[in-house]
Amino acid sequence: MHILIVLAGILFLIVLITWGKLNAFLAFLIVSLTTGLLLGIPLATITSSVYKGIGDTLGQLSIVIVLGAMLGKLVAESGAAQRISTVMMNLFGEKYIQWALMVTGFIIGIPLFYNVGFVLMVPLIFSVVYKYKLPAVYIGLPMLASLSVTHGFLPPHPAPASLVGQFHAEMGKTLLYGITVAIPAVIIAGPLFSRTLKNVHSTPLEGLVASSKPDEQLPGMANSMLTSLLPVILLMLTTLLPLLLPGTGVWKDLLRFLGDPSIILLIAIGIATYTLGIGTGRSMKQVMRIYEEAVKDIAMILLIIAGAGALKEVFLDSGVSKEIATILEQWPVHPLVLGWLIAAIIRVCLGSATVAGLTAAGIILPLMKASHVDPNLMVLSVGAGSLMFSHVNDGGFWLFKEYFNLSIKDTIRSWSLMETIVALVGLGGVLVLNIWV
Repeated sequence: MHILIVLAGILFLIVLITWGKLNAFLAFLIVSLTTGLLLGIPLATITSSVYKGIGDTLGQLSIVIVLGAMLGKLVAESGAAQRISTVMMNLFGEKYIQWALMVTGFIIGIPLFYNVGFVLMVPLIFSVVYKYKLPAVYIGLPMLASLSVTHGFLPPHPAPASLVGQFHAEMGKTLLYGITVAIPAVIIAGPLFSRTLKNVHSTPLEGLVASSKPDEQLPGMANSMLTSLLPVILLMLTTLLPLLLPGTGVWKDLLRFLGDPSIILLIAIGIATYTLGIGTGRSMKQVMRIYEEAVKDIAMILLIIAGAGALKEVFLDSGVSKEIATILEQWPVHPLVLGWLIAAIIRVCLGSATVAGLTAAGIILPLMKASHVDPNLMVLSVGAGSLMFSHVNDGGFWLFKEYFNLSIKDTIRSWSLMETIVALVGLGGVLVLNIWV
C-alpha cells in the first residue's frame, strides 16, 4: 500500500507541475505534506519532516551552489570562459569538443563533489554553446555524465567511500575497478547517447554566459584556466596531502578544514575577485554586482532543490524505503544484481543517490557475507544502482532542468535516460568483472 502511495505522490507532483503549471517549489510542499499524511506520519510531526528535509538539503549545498554560481558568473563575465572555450575548440575542433568536455568532467569529477563540479563547469559548457551555436544538451551531457559517474562509483566521494568501509573493501582496488567500469559507462551515456538529443530545444540561462568580447579584452589563458580550476586544484591537494602525512595532528586537521568544499570555494572566490576582477580593471563594486546577479540567477533553483529535500525526508521518515527493501530481499537473484536493484528502487523513490546507496548497503550486507561476493564489486554495483533514473524527486534533476531551461519531458528524455544508461552499463561492467576477479 505504501509503495502505491509513493507512486501516486510522484505522479501527483508531475501533474501539478506540468498540467497545473504550478511552481515546482510549491508543488513539492503540497505533495510532501499530502504524501506524508497518507504514509502515516503523525499530523503533529509532518511539518517537522518537511523542515528537516529542507534544512538538511540546503545546509552545505546552499553555500556550495551560491559560491559556485558566483565564481561561474565571474568566470563568464570576465571572459575567462570564452578564452578557455576558444582554446579548447582550437585544440580539439568542433567535431571533438564533446570528448574534450567529457574527459575534463571525468578528471575534475574524481576529487570534486557533483554539485560543485556542476555549477563550476556549466558556464564553460554554455560559453561553447553560445559561441559556436551548438545544441546545449548535446554538448553538455557528456561532461555531466562524467561528473555523475565519478559521484556514484568512485571514492573519495561520500557514498562510495562509505560503502568501502561498510563492505570492508579496499579503497585502491575499488577505485581501479571503478575506473574500469566508469569509462565505458561515460562513453555510452555521454557522446554516444547524446547523438540522439541534437533536436532537443534548450535555451540555457543566459545570465551565466557573458556577451562575446574581443580577444584583446580577454584574460590570459593561464589566468583563465588556473582561476577556473582553482577549486579542483585545491581539493586535489587537500585530498592527497593527508595521505602523505604520517599519523594525525594539527596539519591533518587544518587540511581537513581547508578541504571542505565550502571553504575551498570561499578561497577560490577571494582569489578570483582579484585575478579576474580587480586585477583586470574592475572595481570592487562591479565585482560585487556580478556576484549579486549570480545569486538572483540561482535563487529559484535553490528553492526547488529544497522542495525535493522535503519530499525525500517524508519518504525516509515514513519508513517506505525499508519496506521496499524487505520485499526485494526475498527475490532469488545474484547478490550483485540484488544490491543494484535495491539501490535502484530506493533511488527512484527517494531521489538521493547517497541515501539510496547507504540504505541498500545496510540491507545487502548480511547476504553479501553469506555469498562471498567480492566487496569491491558490491560497492560498484550498489553505486551504479544508486544512479538509476533520476527524476522529479532528485535535486540533480532540477539543477539540470533549470540551468538548461528544459521542459520536464525533455529533462526526462535526456538527463533521466542518461542516468539510467549509466546505471545499466555500470551493472553490466560489474558482472563482467565478476567473471574475472
